[in-house]
Amino acid sequence: MRVAVVIPSYRVRAHVLSVLGDIGPEVERIFVVDDACPEASGDFVEQSCRDARVRVLRHAQNQGVGGAVMTGYRAAIDEGYDIIVKLDGDGQMNPQLLPAFVQPILDGHADYTKGNRFFNLEAVERMPRARLIGNAALSFMTKFSSGYWQLFDPTNGYTAIHRDVAGYLPFDKISQRYFFETDMLFRLNTLRAVVVDVPMEARYADEVSNLKIRRVLPEFLAKHARNTVKRIFYNYYLRDLSIASIELPLGIVLLAFGIGFGAYQWLRHSAIGVASAGTVMLSALPILIGVQSLLAFLNYDIASTPSRPFQRRHRPTAAKEAG
Repeated sequence: MRVAVVIPSYRVRAHVLSVLGDIGPEVERIFVVDDACPEASGDFVEQSCRDARVRVLRHAQNQGVGGAVMTGYRAAIDEGYDIIVKLDGDGQMNPQLLPAFVQPILDGHADYTKGNRFFNLEAVERMPRARLIGNAALSFMTKFSSGYWQLFDPTNGYTAIHRDVAGYLPFDKISQRYFFETDMLFRLNTLRAVVVDVPMEARYADEVSNLKIRRVLPEFLAKHARNTVKRIFYNYYLRDLSIASIELPLGIVLLAFGIGFGAYQWLRHSAIGVASAGTVMLSALPILIGVQSLLAFLNYDIASTPSRPFQRRHRPTAAKEAG
């Protein structure tokens, strides 16, 4: 299979040439996407890099990392590349790890691979504490919104994707800025694509992050909540119905009733005396059954993580059409 690399380029002039120089011969094409970079990184690459594989794409206006990657995806698909790897240009991602991201897709075990910086405990100890805590919180929220419960490190941008899957993605709907990596997982789940974590170590040096946690946190919370609701609706009510489709609303209704009724009775009897055993049970029982129903739904959702690769499901159809 033919492999292409996409490198979003925004304020990475100090590192991008070393990243390009470390990309091995297994890659046929390298797309550097100048996302209206104020450092004119596209011109810098064209003037300084002699690698014939490199092609510079330009945005007239800044579209964010997601917009830059989508531009690279479109170009790679148009030129017929089978696997598209996304690398950052700031030097944090080791290009020599690229075969480890490509191999699961080549073997037909995955449709999309992504890096996981938390696999090696010694590497985790060297990670900045703020990044460690932030990524742990984001990983927990992403499990709910994406449905990929086995994954960690959702903001990791070292990824590879099979063109058959990328071709089905709604490029115009995917978040274009810092929520891009997480939104990609949600979109991949709607296709029932198989996603696999690849252990890696990040390299931290003098690069400057453009992500401001306080500024994006409200946006991230709102988008996670939106994607969670959409994913559950798509998977459990629009495309299919299962026992989990009953467990979720039943659990929510019973839990809400038990808490509401219990709070009302507690306020009422705090003034007139102790509540009867029946009143207590009428509040406690719905809470217990509601919690059990929600846990059952959660267990079903975890067990429903996609396991059959998208590329395998669609390969016979593609072969039939070709014939």
